[in-house]
Amino acid sequence: MARILVCDDQDLMRDSLASLLAREGHEVVAAGDGPQALQRLAIGKIDLMITDLKMPRMTGIELLTEAKKLRPELPVVLMTAFATVQTAVEAMKLGAYDYIQKPFEGDEIKMLVDRTLEHSRLKHENAALKSVVADAQAPRPLIGISAEMDEIKKKIDLVAKSSVTVLVRGESGTGKEVVARAIHAAGDRRERPMLAVNCAALSENLLESELFGHEKGAFTGADKTRRGRFELADGGTLLLDEISEIAPGLQAKLLRVLQESSFERVGSSTTQVVDVRVVATTNRDLEEEVAAGRFRQDLFYRLNVVPIDLPALRERVEDIPDLVRHFLHRIARRDQAAFRHIEPEALRLMQRYPWPGNVRELQNIVERAIILETSPGVIRAETISPWLRIPTNNNVAAAQDLAGKPLADIEKQVIKSTLERFRGHRVKTATALGIGVRTLGMKLKKWKEDGEPVEVGA
Repeated sequence: MARILVCDDQDLMRDSLASLLAREGHEVVAAGDGPQALQRLAIGKIDLMITDLKMPRMTGIELLTEAKKLRPELPVVLMTAFATVQTAVEAMKLGAYDYIQKPFEGDEIKMLVDRTLEHSRLKHENAALKSVVADAQAPRPLIGISAEMDEIKKKIDLVAKSSVTVLVRGESGTGKEVVARAIHAAGDRRERPMLAVNCAALSENLLESELFGHEKGAFTGADKTRRGRFELADGGTLLLDEISEIAPGLQAKLLRVLQESSFERVGSSTTQVVDVRVVATTNRDLEEEVAAGRFRQDLFYRLNVVPIDLPALRERVEDIPDLVRHFLHRIARRDQAAFRHIEPEALRLMQRYPWPGNVRELQNIVERAIILETSPGVIRAETISPWLRIPTNNNVAAAQDLAGKPLADIEKQVIKSTLERFRGHRVKTATALGIGVRTLGMKLKKWKEDGEPVEVGA
């Protein structure tokens, strides 16, 4: 239940109201005047304040004004035996939720308290939801002091000034979508929409409809005309995520849009003309895909106007401390929680881990640590060590086994040991590592093609 501050200079009234609210399950904090009430507000959590209007030393209106300075979101209810329309209007303007006239029935004040607390709860949830939505839609800053990230930031500033097609390449979890959104945010199209399509998540027919739209009756279930992402992003930016997964049949239609800025909806002969900047991302080597006949060479050339290559996190370990602090701040703001610091030893531990899931895996580890850390205010090395499968200073011999090894070999070792731990179960292995099952499968496939297969039990 709620923690309610009751302020009234009349002992009988204050005690009676406190008893009534306590019987309803609320925790009641009492104050005999305005200054005492402000002291209570300053040192403890209060969900609702109920105060008398006419009191010595400080009136209810004056208390309301000062309380709002301390806690702008605090709901306040005024009690008065001298209620007037002018008093009510003044109180509402200053931020009071409501007022009640003395004398009042117990049921009357209980209903008002319930209504006020429910309104406050909904207001708080709405604000939290807006914060989450705004945080999700806001462009993510590019975090890092490494030379690699400096070069990427410079390239983003250059390409953002044009409408040229950009191909962002990198392993899963390196932040390709972050780069795409940074390009959009830094360019002249930033006031227009930026939409994203995951080309790997939809079948060929669904992806065609999603990108280009369809007419009513174009196929079973098409009960109305629908605009596609290219039309909806007109004037803005369209992110084509995992472009390497697009089916050969759609590659020709996509090529035409990139060349001529025109297309037809599914089931239509009417040509649509759009002005869309395309940013494509891939975690595959498209030149190899072209050589294997899985990707059109002319489409590759059209996409590869300006390539941006993102390094794996293991290749820029000097950026890990800044990334961790960024995630800690962002999560604290999102959850409206106290900021946690991280031990230097925990950061050093993170810098020794190969991060097969890259920045996405790092974020998952930080979130997990915030939830499971039992030490107040700080994240310790001993908390995260079991998840990284790397020893702390208490196991020097094991740490020395990793010293001097290439990070790629350490990554392979970590994946193999995790696979063995879960007896070859790929879903459990990927979950434990904080990477996608598809990413795990691609790594295993690559090692096998290179003649270095990872075999459980070998």
